[in-house]
Amino acid sequence: MKTPIYLDYAATTPVDPAVAEVMAGHLTLDGVFGNPASRSHGFGWQAEAAVENARRQVAQLIGADPREIVWTSGATESDNLAIKGAVSANRKEGVRPHVITSVIEHKAVLDTCSWLEVQGCDVTRLTPDTTGVISSAQVEAALRPETLLVSLMLVNNELGTINDLAPIGVMLREQGVLFHVDAAQAAGKMPVDVAELGADLVALSGHKVYAPKGIGALYVRRSPDVRIDAQIHGGGHERGMRSGTLPTHQIAGMGKAFDLAGVGLEEEMARLESLRGRFLDGIEPLPGVRLHGHRDRRVPGILNLGFEGVEAESLMLGLRELAVSSGSACASATMEPSYVLTGIGLSDGEAHAGLRFSMGRFTTAEEVDYALEQINTVVSRLRERRRASA
Repeated sequence: MKTPIYLDYAATTPVDPAVAEVMAGHLTLDGVFGNPASRSHGFGWQAEAAVENARRQVAQLIGADPREIVWTSGATESDNLAIKGAVSANRKEGVRPHVITSVIEHKAVLDTCSWLEVQGCDVTRLTPDTTGVISSAQVEAALRPETLLVSLMLVNNELGTINDLAPIGVMLREQGVLFHVDAAQAAGKMPVDVAELGADLVALSGHKVYAPKGIGALYVRRSPDVRIDAQIHGGGHERGMRSGTLPTHQIAGMGKAFDLAGVGLEEEMARLESLRGRFLDGIEPLPGVRLHGHRDRRVPGILNLGFEGVEAESLMLGLRELAVSSGSACASATMEPSYVLTGIGLSDGEAHAGLRFSMGRFTTAEEVDYALEQINTVVSRLRERRRASA
């Protein structure tokens, strides 16, 4: 067994070998390397065909029309394009627009909403319950006549908790309020259907689904049309919503990755469910372990655990043969406690003890067992040191 063991799939996934093979076929002179916008020769036509095939593959995984898929550089750009673009395109003269989100969203949403406040918008940030769930009643209570957009994630990137967004989507559709969903951590980990969600805008990421970094997509509902203003200009690509030469190799890779995810989704969910059970059973004998987030409403591959009397940073230093995280990758440079964990009511001390273990396609039962041995050993040692120094 090779170490260190990778248990940080929520931060990024390795590119699937089948995806890498597809990408390699779109790079060199003997492959499909052309510019998809070059309409005057076969190289461009072939590249355009590859892009449109990938568009269909991504759309199929989320129950969308391929014409509703807009390519971006990743979910961060998709979130920015959706939120800024929707507010810009739909704000009314003389009315201060209002946006609703939650305090535990990804920074791509939270920082974008903070930017909107500087631009003259009002933002309401809802606080979830202790499991990380935002209720339909909370959203309804926060609505105002001038509410333009609600932005909520389907799966929380630190907790793995699944939000029940369908009732919220139905309510917002009745109210005529746009609904943006960050599904970066949901696609490929659970069934996602944009119609069932009632979503108008859905952000997707390639590198969370075994595609390369630097590619993502935004679902933009067409019936009735959702209007968003472009945030990147220069050529009018992607039906005027996102300019820039399309990276054919990355797009083809994301298409292949989403196709693979859809084909084996049920089996992979069951396999990860089994590994999660194995992990929780193996950690149970260790006292003072707390599961953060909802126990049942969660994607199977993400576990956030708190270890009483042990700081996550110290634990990670001790777990040198395991690649794990004390929070989301976007905020890992700071020593502040996780804002997601404090957002669900944990104290700073409890939040500092939180550690995220995320499993994926290449995680094995043998790796889980080895990780459990390491965790039990290191946690016990750190607790003994603390008792000895007390």
